Amino acid sequence: MAGKTPFVDQKVLQYVADHSLREPTLMAELRAETALLAEARMQITAEQGQFFSLLIQATGAKNCLEIGTFTGYSALSVALALPYDGRLICCDVSEEWTAVGKRYWQRAGVARKIDLRIAPALETLDALLAAGESEKFDFVFIDADKSNYDAYYERCLKLVRNGGLIVFDNMLWSGAVADASDQSKDTCALRAINDKLHHDERVALSLLAFADGLTLALKR
Repeated sequence: MAGKTPFVDQKVLQYVADHSLREPTLMAELRAETALLAEARMQITAEQGQFFSLLIQATGAKNCLEIGTFTGYSALSVALALPYDGRLICCDVSEEWTAVGKRYWQRAGVARKIDLRIAPALETLDALLAAGESEKFDFVFIDADKSNYDAYYERCLKLVRNGGLIVFDNMLWSGAVADASDQSKDTCALRAINDKLHHDERVALSLLAFADGLTLALKR
């Protein structure tokens, strides 16, 4: 089943899925269970999960961080790709949603790699910095409340090593960022971080019209 990418024809998306997607059965089960939730729209696509897995393998990442875990699909994608001694710290505020993910992490045999921290993400990030974790992370995925994207970014830029990758989700917001008449809080926050990243020489940058807009920022 093709993921949601409003900028590409559905037939083309289905072709891409048919000729690229290799979703394990367990991950498909998690995605199907999540689809039953009222908040299912928050789930990343299977194509995104596979892309993250490829990024982890291509970069040799071992220490990863996720801001916004929901039901754990992205975390499972990353954890499965990590080496045996890899670690993933997940930041979320919901015991209910992450409890779904925990069951699948256990079934997949990767729960030992995942350190779930239930607290406001800014508190967790500040605690990591205070604990001397600066420049210790290889890969970060940001997919939480949009109004705090800039604050997450600044902290994560300190936490990732030079050459580390920060990935942002929802950067096109179903096209709303390009609609000047949309002045909602989340849309404005995403426009602001897009503008900031475009001119931020601390990172190399690529904004992809993939899923709901995916930005890759490589720390220089």
